[in-house]
Amino acid sequence: MGKIIDDILKSLGGFALGNFLPAVILTLAGMAIIKIAMRIVNAMLRKSKLEKAAHSLIRSVVRTVLLVLLGLIVASSLGVDVTGIVALASVLTLAVSLSVQDLLTNVFGGFTLLYTHPFATGDYVEIAGQSGSVKEIGLTYTKLITPDNKHVSIPNSAVVSAEIVNYTVGGSRRAEIKISASYDAPVEAVLQALTDAADLEAVEKDPAPFVALNGYGDHAMEYVLRFWSKNEVYWDNYFAVMRRIKENFDAKGIEMTYPHLNVHLDKPRGVEPR
Repeated sequence: MGKIIDDILKSLGGFALGNFLPAVILTLAGMAIIKIAMRIVNAMLRKSKLEKAAHSLIRSVVRTVLLVLLGLIVASSLGVDVTGIVALASVLTLAVSLSVQDLLTNVFGGFTLLYTHPFATGDYVEIAGQSGSVKEIGLTYTKLITPDNKHVSIPNSAVVSAEIVNYTVGGSRRAEIKISASYDAPVEAVLQALTDAADLEAVEKDPAPFVALNGYGDHAMEYVLRFWSKNEVYWDNYFAVMRRIKENFDAKGIEMTYPHLNVHLDKPRGVEPR
């Protein structure tokens, strides 16, 4: 490190006042070029499909890189040997990178999300066991808002490595409700009650709701009802159908059974009642 600093001090000795005016002209020309380049970058970002949250980050990174390059060019034009400066910057960059390794991993994860675009702001997703609407795709964290208004921040590195389920991207979502009914209830009556429960205006007609006998349990027969809804009315339809199932079962006298135990008391042999 000491040798690098000595090299920088020696390089400054080559500073020539006669190069000052050309350096000023070079700086002004470089700033004009950077301004034009940033306009091109902004135009490309507006036409891209990247998240808005990424625009400011990309602009900052590009501008910083261009300014550093311009600084090195201007220093070189003044007769300064930039080799030592570059070496010192490399060492400092390595030291900083090692100290903030986790942060950089999250930053790279954020860029990966913005490039692969598995979800967008406002999408309802499930990530690493957490479900909610995407509020923000930040530089280091992805923020979700759960249905009960909890704000969850997940590190971007964890998001990239996790399985992501996007419920919004398709425009609609399928609900599946499993219901048990007594063995005494006619199968057709149960199927009709479930079909009627899903007969709502907001429920998708294509594909139509699907009902079927799904299995035989110890105490009841299991039925399944599936229907599709637009994302914005999914939960409204889900809760409305759940309520209508109970109302239809009650109206048709269909019993929703639950586990029960029958106990039979037998009289011991050879014992006469008193």
